[in-house]
Amino acid sequence: MAERKTISLMEGWTFTGPEGTKQQVNLPHTWNAQDGQDGGDDYFRGTCVYEKEIPKPKFQDGERVYLQFHGVNASAHVLLNGKKVCSHHNGYSTFRADVTKKLKENNLLRVEVDNSKNERVYPQVADFTFYGGIYREVEFLIVSENHFDLDYFGGPGMKISTDVKGTDGIVTVQTYLTCAAAKPSQGADDEPEESLTVELSLKDAEGNTVAQSKGAKAVFKVEQAHLWNGVKDPYLYQVTASLKRGEELLDQITSACGIRTFSVDPDRGFFLNGISYPLRGVSRHQDYKGIGNAISREQMEQDMELIREVGANTIRLAHYQHSQYFYDLCDRYGMVVWAEIPYISAHMPGGKKNTLFQMKELITQNYNHPCIVTWGLSNEITISGKHRKDMLDHHRKLQKYVKRLDPGRLTTLACYAMCHPFHPVSKISDLVAWNLYLGWYVPGLFLNDLFLKFYHWKYPKRCLGYSEYGAEGMPNLHSGKPRRGDQTEEYQAKYHEYMLECFARHPFLWSTYVWNMFDFAADARDQGGEPGMNHKGLVTFDRKIKKDSFYIYKAWWSEEPFIHLCGKRYEYRTEQITDVTVYTNQQEVSLYQNGKKIEVKKGSHAFHFKVELEQENHLEVRSGELKDEAVIYRTDTPRPEYKVKKGKSKNWV
Repeated sequence: MAERKTISLMEGWTFTGPEGTKQQVNLPHTWNAQDGQDGGDDYFRGTCVYEKEIPKPKFQDGERVYLQFHGVNASAHVLLNGKKVCSHHNGYSTFRADVTKKLKENNLLRVEVDNSKNERVYPQVADFTFYGGIYREVEFLIVSENHFDLDYFGGPGMKISTDVKGTDGIVTVQTYLTCAAAKPSQGADDEPEESLTVELSLKDAEGNTVAQSKGAKAVFKVEQAHLWNGVKDPYLYQVTASLKRGEELLDQITSACGIRTFSVDPDRGFFLNGISYPLRGVSRHQDYKGIGNAISREQMEQDMELIREVGANTIRLAHYQHSQYFYDLCDRYGMVVWAEIPYISAHMPGGKKNTLFQMKELITQNYNHPCIVTWGLSNEITISGKHRKDMLDHHRKLQKYVKRLDPGRLTTLACYAMCHPFHPVSKISDLVAWNLYLGWYVPGLFLNDLFLKFYHWKYPKRCLGYSEYGAEGMPNLHSGKPRRGDQTEEYQAKYHEYMLECFARHPFLWSTYVWNMFDFAADARDQGGEPGMNHKGLVTFDRKIKKDSFYIYKAWWSEEPFIHLCGKRYEYRTEQITDVTVYTNQQEVSLYQNGKKIEVKKGSHAFHFKVELEQENHLEVRSGELKDEAVIYRTDTPRPEYKVKKGKSKNWV
């Protein structure tokens, strides 16, 4: 036995839904793809059942068969032929069970999936939909009975740490084994039984062997190491671990390896490999319109392409563990990652063990990813003021727990907007950040500057970031005089123009994350005329429309030459003199109206023009060979569809 074998179990499931009706489904699947996105805060939260008849997979004596799930939300109770296999209480992580001895010639696999309300499993209260279902891959994994460990919190059986000494890279590799005659011993440095050997090798991106050794643990010195350098040069080595008996290969695993260092300075922000590297990026939820969280790898790749296009160099993967494939994409493309657990909105005394469990799985399963630099302890945990002392004590415990699990990375925490700067919870983690919507929920964009100046003055040794900021923007709502709360595409763009200028005035910020890269489902919401949605994304829920605000970020962050004329969807205007806005990373813009050059402006990022409208206006903007255009019309009657309809407007909290 040399090669691990996987047998996909994605097709041909019988799903028993909320009403007890049965239907045939393929995975990935969620039962909340529709009712979790339509508003009303009434999507089904309870237990549904997935069943599948499975023939006994082919395997040899001396092999083990694992059942492997990559994401079942939120609690899973797995039975094979009526006998319990395992239970798992984390809707966002990988879990496995050895089912070798439970298999028959014909098998019935039953998975009872529960996303019901309780006070034990996070998340329970938050501004996003908790989709129920088996929404990531499921498979049989067949391995030798002697193999790299698969039983420790869903981890890969190998732990890789890196450091840099001068121009040399230091790669420390520790492997963990499950042997036929012994129990797995994750955390120990024991070598395998005498007849078994572990061989470790490190290869560069071209496949050349850089270093190799024998033994379950090795420390490799890589001379003149090629560093993982973010989006500029995300260079990856590859570590391979081979388990052998003599010359017979029993098991083999590989992992990408990025050699890098990072640090954070309270005055100068984030450093990657000793060089200033301000983290400026976006947050991401994993759902799509009409699909929920049951997304494909192709859709993950689409998300990454859009994030790369906007020019971000960091992603906050909120508010839970994301797919391993997306962390792999972040490694590959150089996205620095803030990873976190869904310890969110309210401290539940009955959920403390679950936060430790989810953090253990998050770190164990993602330790080897060079993209991750910080573990998020919690998000907006002070929304509920209950159990304050217990909440603070638990955060201190969680902080120590994370530092014990991973002393090489930093911890962070996202504070609620109403959490004042003096709150003790903001002083527990290594780094801190705030979710602030000053200029959106609260009037006064200038308050962002005041907060940043005050905090940095009061706590000059604390590293501060903006973990969330944003404004709702509906691509079908428009105004010639945009104002806070109108939900228009124009106000969202105006807001983000200010925030980018604000951050430039405060370079000490270690990170900033737009909330959000994409619109996402929050079934408790009813805003912008489309219930069940949070519309703060730079891109719409279906990924089809890049809002104008997308392009102000591209103007600041991207090196790809472009020019964008805003307001194309604001086609009919009543104002005699209208504002025309252009976003570009070029230094000069020319504006044409109906073939006539109106004005040329020099500047950066955002260019604002005043144009006296004719009845029909063919507008064109140019910068060198770059151009963009739109047609807008002057009308005497305001378009009612440009204004959000009056009525109830409900936030989630």
